[in-house]
Amino acid sequence: MIPYKQLSLCDIFEDCQNIFDSDKPQFLSLLENHIDLDSIVPVSFFNHYYSSTGRHRKYSLTAMLWALILQKIFSIPTDSLLLAFLKYSKDLREFCGFDKVPDASKITRFKQDFLSELEYVFEKLVDITEPICQEIDSVKADMTIFDSSGIEAFVTENNPKYINRTIKQLKTYASAMGFDKSYDPYKAAYSSMPSHAASNKGIKQLYVDGHFCYVYKIGIVTNGLGIVRHLNFYNQDFLDAHPELTPNKKTDSPDVDKSIHDARLLIPTLMDFFKAHPLFNPKTFLGDSAFDSAYIYQSLLTGDMFNRSHFEKAYIPLNNRSKIKSEYIINEDGIPCCPHNPTIPMKPEGILTTQNGIKKIKFVCPKMIWDYNPVTQKSHRKCTCENPCTPSKCGRMIYIYPEQNLRAYPGTIRGTNEWDETYKIRTVVERSINHFKDSFCLAGRKTQNEKTLHADLVLSGITQLITVVLADKIHNHQYIRSLKPLLA
Repeated sequence: MIPYKQLSLCDIFEDCQNIFDSDKPQFLSLLENHIDLDSIVPVSFFNHYYSSTGRHRKYSLTAMLWALILQKIFSIPTDSLLLAFLKYSKDLREFCGFDKVPDASKITRFKQDFLSELEYVFEKLVDITEPICQEIDSVKADMTIFDSSGIEAFVTENNPKYINRTIKQLKTYASAMGFDKSYDPYKAAYSSMPSHAASNKGIKQLYVDGHFCYVYKIGIVTNGLGIVRHLNFYNQDFLDAHPELTPNKKTDSPDVDKSIHDARLLIPTLMDFFKAHPLFNPKTFLGDSAFDSAYIYQSLLTGDMFNRSHFEKAYIPLNNRSKIKSEYIINEDGIPCCPHNPTIPMKPEGILTTQNGIKKIKFVCPKMIWDYNPVTQKSHRKCTCENPCTPSKCGRMIYIYPEQNLRAYPGTIRGTNEWDETYKIRTVVERSINHFKDSFCLAGRKTQNEKTLHADLVLSGITQLITVVLADKIHNHQYIRSLKPLLA
């Protein structure tokens, strides 16, 4: 006889709950099981958000944060589209914790009112993800890479019709005045454009991504893995915090100024980075030729500006406009050459350290070989040059002390395989910037509000670091840069 069991309301609810849980999208289940925002968000953020305002908060702090993080993960370009997703997706609403979908103004006010708290969340996630990066690849995790870019604002000057109208007017003027073919209306148009947007002087004209546009300038620091370590928004607050920086002037008028050059932004940016993370101690810096100056090498490789141990190596290409001065005949990479044939560089034998702790780089004759003696079973140096420049049987040897010329010898030797292979890693910062702009939809935002765009930048950084944490939790480090494969 088949036994019968009477079902209670509790049993029915449990069965329904199991069906609901098993039907939940797998990606949301991963986030729910492995990411605990309550443990990541600082207590000060909760206190500020829930402080007495005379009204009860309809939407929880974690609900607002999850909605904005999911917006970046799913590459939702606008806040209105995000709200539409929440309205028609019960799974997303329940995952975030919304009983009711907020309106667009709530999202905007949240970004603007709690910008500084969002920065605290980002900085905490940087500390959380540092051990993960060290575990994945300690060499790349000890690299610091800096680059700048711009977030285009929603202003008239960024409309293609704006520049096209100016170009058309200049072409008509050139035709009427009978200018010759050497006249370039495009160059004339760009030079005649104002240095900042008419609606906001903080929105500067820059050459970004192959075209001139009006942007808020930003700076990003990543490690060799391409994981963001620091973000800067170069607004008036940044200038106030660094009074040593004064904008370069395009003309004598104080109202017409240019954005500060990358080389001048590097040291203040790194100072802010190390101030926020005093325990970080990266060993290698990578940057483009814009940072090729004696002042920057001195700051990076001595640590005088940072009150911390200095970088050991700086991979910065030489700027062709400024040559290296040396008592020896050297090539474009700063490597000494044969006195009789300047086209033949001498062979580097590495960086040595004296008993006094002073480093020196040893270069030997390019035609020096190691001659093996089978009797003594030892090898010794032998110069095979037909026209030797020294009576020494070992050939010419040159010792160079990098501290006497840090620009020429920044802890490493240019033109070597080590240099070439290491410097290739610098492109990860450019890929991270593109990832922020494209995947996280930082570009193309329909706003010119400074705080809103700044918050979007910080939220992009938070989302990337959440990605790192989740990839580590599920033991799939190949997803540290993007979770898109998990969404399929």
